[in-house]
Amino acid sequence: MGVDFAEKKARIMVYTRETTAEEYPDGLARSIHLAYSLDGKNYEAMNGNYGILFAKAVLSEEDTICPKGVRDPRVLSLPQGGFVIAAVRVNEDGSADGESEGKLLYWTTADFKEFKELGLLDCGQAELSGLPCVASLREASADSLTAFDGKLPEGAVAGNAVEVSRSLCDRAALCWSRLTSVGVRVPERIMARNAGDVEAVRAAVMYSDGSSALKQVKWETGGIDFNRPGTYRIGGTVINEQYTFPLACGYGDPVIFPWEGRYYFIATDDNRNDVGFYVRESEDVAGLFKEDTKQHLILALDEERGFVQTFWAPEFHVIGGELYILFAVSGTKWGPQCHLMKLKKGGSLTDPESWEDPVRIRRMDGRPLTEDGITLDMTYLKTGKRSYYIWSYRRNIGTALDTGSMLYIAAVDEAAPWQLASEPVLLSRPLYGWENVNHTINNEGPYAFTANDKIYLTYSGGAADGYTYALGLLTAPAGADLLDTGVWNKAGTPVLSYYSVEGEYGPGHNSFFTDAQGNLMIAYHAEDALDHHIRCDGIRRVHFTIQGEPVFDMSAQRDLDPALAGVEMEVVVG
Repeated sequence: MGVDFAEKKARIMVYTRETTAEEYPDGLARSIHLAYSLDGKNYEAMNGNYGILFAKAVLSEEDTICPKGVRDPRVLSLPQGGFVIAAVRVNEDGSADGESEGKLLYWTTADFKEFKELGLLDCGQAELSGLPCVASLREASADSLTAFDGKLPEGAVAGNAVEVSRSLCDRAALCWSRLTSVGVRVPERIMARNAGDVEAVRAAVMYSDGSSALKQVKWETGGIDFNRPGTYRIGGTVINEQYTFPLACGYGDPVIFPWEGRYYFIATDDNRNDVGFYVRESEDVAGLFKEDTKQHLILALDEERGFVQTFWAPEFHVIGGELYILFAVSGTKWGPQCHLMKLKKGGSLTDPESWEDPVRIRRMDGRPLTEDGITLDMTYLKTGKRSYYIWSYRRNIGTALDTGSMLYIAAVDEAAPWQLASEPVLLSRPLYGWENVNHTINNEGPYAFTANDKIYLTYSGGAADGYTYALGLLTAPAGADLLDTGVWNKAGTPVLSYYSVEGEYGPGHNSFFTDAQGNLMIAYHAEDALDHHIRCDGIRRVHFTIQGEPVFDMSAQRDLDPALAGVEMEVVVG
């Protein structure tokens, strides 16, 4: 009997979703979703049934944002290899978009993991690029799943499906799935002279993509006599240190800051109507959130100095060897602006007298950072020998000419961090449906870290105190000129949303810190229910995939399945 070496096939479907005003609004539903089928009948959603490809908004003559969506998505294989996804562009509410008549939105992909966004093309432009035009895509409707009677993802408004190899489908499904722990490895045998040698042995937790993470183990060393040579078999429990959400409620924009052997917490204090900055101090992270931990007021309401309202998004940063807080504040007239406050030499973070008077951030020529809008959420980033500020800027908020909040970047001199060292450069606007949803037009809350020779800049879009808040990601090579917008890549899909971790709605406006074990940690705020608007704080470990890319949604259960926590090894003494 012959052996069939032909690779099995699978199918990948494109679709949009039905709009649910209170759970999945237009800006999310009218995006391209992906699902896969191994039997050609039943389809499983990728990315948790959250959109993957979003239409970009267009800018009006008044510099306002006109949000867009898609309908009737189609996917086809290309003769030259790879695949094309196309869809009709519509307005956010689904009405016809007159500007795109006779045109389609196009994306190409080789693997359904990464996509090239080609934008809006007419038939001639598409054919010049080797892509099918409207007529060809209408033919694909013969493979439409609109009348399909199998299992489809919840709320799916089906487009069509394309046949792919099983291996490609498996890789794409894994890419858009939530990573989970699948095993734990410890050495079979070690040589030890004392308990410290045993306690130093860590476990490697293995994950579904082949990546791993080292974790401490609580080894049962009581049965070992280190004065008596021999071989001892011992057990242990892998420690999966976690922080149960919510850690604290009524605090937005949380920052955890390690400093001189202690940990500090600062945030926007919604419990006090965003007035005043309070700092908590503890010897460990968990202690920051104990009920009896004291809150130290370091900057109070002061009408004479113009500190009256919107005490927003404070961040600790070491700039040129000195410690500062970057934050926004308003006077008696509402209008937050970015400020800087320096810690005096030898001062204490929790002592208000240890901080110099705040100063407003200024441009190169000494003028205020803006004179026609608001500025907020300023963060600091250093790569190589160059330092930068990144912040959110908005004009005409609350009017018909509202620009939405935008991310800007500028160079800064470490010796004079109260003043920009370059002209501001526009980095990002909320053009995708998940950034600009339910009339909330946000790019805000930037914060960066560097890993694997790459800069990762997270930011937030959507409603800051609602379930649509989500985390976006911009990346650039470490050491690049970050004022060159061409070095930046903006992810079209959020990296953290209310579909990422059960029970956490609207995660965003985060910061990063390194814990005592050397893990990169993310601190963020979210709500604890879909219809709640009280910002609560959470912390979790940032995992890195087998490709070295960060994962921000590693929940406690997925980080380490409790069934895998028990381990054993042999200890040889003498």
